[in-house]
Amino acid sequence: MKKIAYKTHGTCSTVINLEVGDDNRIKNVYFVGGCDGNLKGLCSLVRGMKIEDVKQRLDGIRCGVKRTSCPDQLCRAIDELMNNGK
Repeated sequence: MKKIAYKTHGTCSTVINLEVGDDNRIKNVYFVGGCDGNLKGLCSLVRGMKIEDVKQRLDGIRCGVKRTSCPDQLCRAIDELMNNGK
């Protein structure tokens, strides 16, 4: 199991706590801050998904005029975890 507390950039959420299993599936994800209901829904939807599928669906999504979004930041957290994970 790999875990990360990823500090977000450019979003209302401030931290993403992410756990990925040895099978490269998301075991748990929790956002600190941001739009509570939307992010709980996002977490529920991606739990159990392969990280490749999550990245394919969410990478590059923008929030209004911002260059990123909470779903996009989840992809950044996945990247950091897989490149530097414990």
